[in-house]
Amino acid sequence: MSEGFLPYGRHSIDEDDIAAVVDVLRHGALTCGPKVEEFEAAFAQAIGAKEAIVCSNGTTALHLAVIAAGVGPGDKVVVPAVTFLSTANVVRMAGADVIFADVDADTGLLTHETLAATARAAEGPIKAVMPVHLNGQCVEMLAVTDFARQHGARVITDCCHALGAAYHEGGHPGDGKYEDFACFSLHPVKSIAMGEGGFVTTNDGAAARRIRQLRGHDMERDSARWQLDAQGFAADGQPNPWYYEMRELAYNYRATDMQCALGLSQLKKLPAFVARRAQIADQYDTAFSKFSNSLRPVRRTKLASSAWHLYPVLIDFDGVGKDRAAVMRELQALGVGTQVHYLPVPWQPYYRDLYGDPDLPGAATYYGRVLSLPIYPAMTDGDVARVVSAVKSVLG
Repeated sequence: MSEGFLPYGRHSIDEDDIAAVVDVLRHGALTCGPKVEEFEAAFAQAIGAKEAIVCSNGTTALHLAVIAAGVGPGDKVVVPAVTFLSTANVVRMAGADVIFADVDADTGLLTHETLAATARAAEGPIKAVMPVHLNGQCVEMLAVTDFARQHGARVITDCCHALGAAYHEGGHPGDGKYEDFACFSLHPVKSIAMGEGGFVTTNDGAAARRIRQLRGHDMERDSARWQLDAQGFAADGQPNPWYYEMRELAYNYRATDMQCALGLSQLKKLPAFVARRAQIADQYDTAFSKFSNSLRPVRRTKLASSAWHLYPVLIDFDGVGKDRAAVMRELQALGVGTQVHYLPVPWQPYYRDLYGDPDLPGAATYYGRVLSLPIYPAMTDGDVARVVSAVKSVLG
């Protein structure tokens, strides 16, 4: 059992991960080298998608996907109210408007019903829908995607919490079965870590090529695609070796070979990491089943096995006679870290000023009760018992 502080989440780095990064430092290109393509191929195979494009973080992955989906000024994109800031922010970065949808009060997930209600209330067509797989659990994608398709909307799935989840009928979130694009984060508290990093997956080869261009300032080095022949070609008709063209405004969203070497090493451990997270979640479920109604785990969904990025519980703070801040402080004093995922994004001052104060009863109910407890692969069974004991002590 660990004697130190137990955070709500953390990475697991071993000596072979360190060796992989050191090998790049000693022998390889630090960026724009072979580890990038190697990691992309391995990630695509692990997910089951035709294309995987690595980039600097999960937010840039979402931004690239939104642009590749054709989202721009004047468009409307549906985003669930309970998510991290970036899911909504990238829509605004593309110049489009966010239409916030309510979520299920017990899971925090977008549903067909909340999506349909949002679409009815929206003025004009919806360009895209961005379902968010929250905590490691998956949105019921079949119904959501069918609705989006019927309304001519693209589907961009935020899978930042769902790397390692698996559909019960086979396949994985991000494999393109239900979406046009899927986005992943490889932040240190996610399923695997590359420091900062992200991925876009898609089965659209042309879109994948454009995303790769967009992540590197659209620097086109393929002479077959150049527009200015007089500049690009020498007198003998051969391409000038230094030449490139930029056709549209783009970004530096690249990932380095050092990051990709770490990600490759971590990807090999993904099945073991997710299996251990599932064991911890099962232990929590068993322990908390003996609690009163003051605490219960978030309901498990039916579409897929969870990646267990987070372990959220719903607490009746009024019933236990303590507010959430007090509970969090008392748990921290006992060496147990917690966090809240998330304050509904439309409540942020920026979005309140932009769109007003929406009525989102499901999001409000979920947010009012949720608290994330520690879960990460390096936790021992003793650590889990220690968390349960601390929660029991604090909640009485």
